[in-house]
Amino acid sequence: MDNVALILAINPGSTSTKIAVYSGEIPLFLKNLKHSKESLDKFDKISDQFSFRKQLIIDQLQDAEINLQQIKIIVGRGGLLKPIESGVYEVNEAMIHDLRNSPLGEHASNLGGLIAHDIATSLGEARAFIANPVVVDEMEEIARFSGHPKFQRKSIFHALNQKAVAREHAKSIMRKYEELNLIVVHLGGGITIGAHCKGRVIDVNQGLDGEGPFSPERSGTLPVGDLVRLCFGGDYTQKEIMTMIKGSGGLAAYTGSNSAYDIEKKAFEGDEFSNLILQAMAYQVAKEIGAMSTVLHGRVDGILITGGVANSKWFVNLISERVHTIAPIHVYPGEDEMRALAFNGLRILKGEAEIKIYK
Repeated sequence: MDNVALILAINPGSTSTKIAVYSGEIPLFLKNLKHSKESLDKFDKISDQFSFRKQLIIDQLQDAEINLQQIKIIVGRGGLLKPIESGVYEVNEAMIHDLRNSPLGEHASNLGGLIAHDIATSLGEARAFIANPVVVDEMEEIARFSGHPKFQRKSIFHALNQKAVAREHAKSIMRKYEELNLIVVHLGGGITIGAHCKGRVIDVNQGLDGEGPFSPERSGTLPVGDLVRLCFGGDYTQKEIMTMIKGSGGLAAYTGSNSAYDIEKKAFEGDEFSNLILQAMAYQVAKEIGAMSTVLHGRVDGILITGGVANSKWFVNLISERVHTIAPIHVYPGEDEMRALAFNGLRILKGEAEIKIYK
C-alpha cells in the first residue's frame, strides 16, 4: 500500500467542499465539508475563500492519516473557463489566470483547479488537472444560431456527470462511447439534455441561466416578449430578475420549494397543483428529448436519465411514457461527481486519456 499512487478529487460548491481519495477504482476516503453562511460571509469574493478551503482539505486528509506523498494526481472540478473540448486538462498558467479572472464570472467551482494546483505544487511529484467542466463546448456550428446575430447559443451544462454516465453506459453494453448516439438527461437543481453524437455533445440546452425545461430552481426558456417587458417595467432590478431565472425559478417559484422530493410527496398526498407542476416539468423534459432526437436524425441508441431527481421512479415514468418510442431508456439515478473526477484521474494514471492543454 505504501507505494500505491493515490488520486485526490476536489469539488468546491457554493456551500460545501467535497473531497475524495481513491486508490485505483477504490474510494479510501470521502468527505463533504459543509460551510456555514457565517464562515463564508467573512469573504468579499469567492476567490478570497481559497486559503480557507485549501487548509480545510489539508486538515481533513491529515486527520484521516492519508499519506500526502502518495498523492500523484489531483483532479479539481473545472470552473467557468473559456469554452473547451471535453477531456482532462492539466492546470497551467493560462488556466490559473482565467480561473482567477473568469470570463463568465465567479463560481465556487473555479477554486477546484486553483486548489488542486497549489496542493500539487507543495507535494512536488503530484500533478493537477481538471476534467469536463461545465463550459465543455462541442456544439456544431448550426446549433449556435439563436435567431439574432447579437445572441449566440452557448454550451454550458452538466458535462462531468453527462460524460461519465455516457461512458459508464457504453461500458455496460460493451461498446465504446465514441460509437454511440445518446441523449443524456441530467435532472438536478438545473436540467440539461445533451445530444451525444459519437462521443461529442453536438447540442445541449444552456442550463445555467435560461434555456430548456424549467427545473427545481431555474425558469428555463421564458416567453421573450414578456421577459423584456418585465425587465423594462421598472419594478425589478437586473439582479432580482436574474434570481427569478436562476436560483428562485422553476419549482421554487411555483411552490416555494426547490425540493422535487417534497413536492412529489405533496402530490402523493393529494395536492393537485404539486401533481400538475411536476407533470409540467416532465412534459418540458420530454419535449427537449424529442428535440435532441431530431439533432441526431432520429438515430438514437439510448436515452440515459441521471441526476438527483432521477431517483423518483414516478417522475422518470412521466418522461418515459412520452419518449419510450424514440430509444431504449436507461436510468442512472443520482450523480457521483467525485467518482467521475477520480476516474478521469485514473485514466491519466493508466495512460488511457490524452492530456489536453488549455490556451
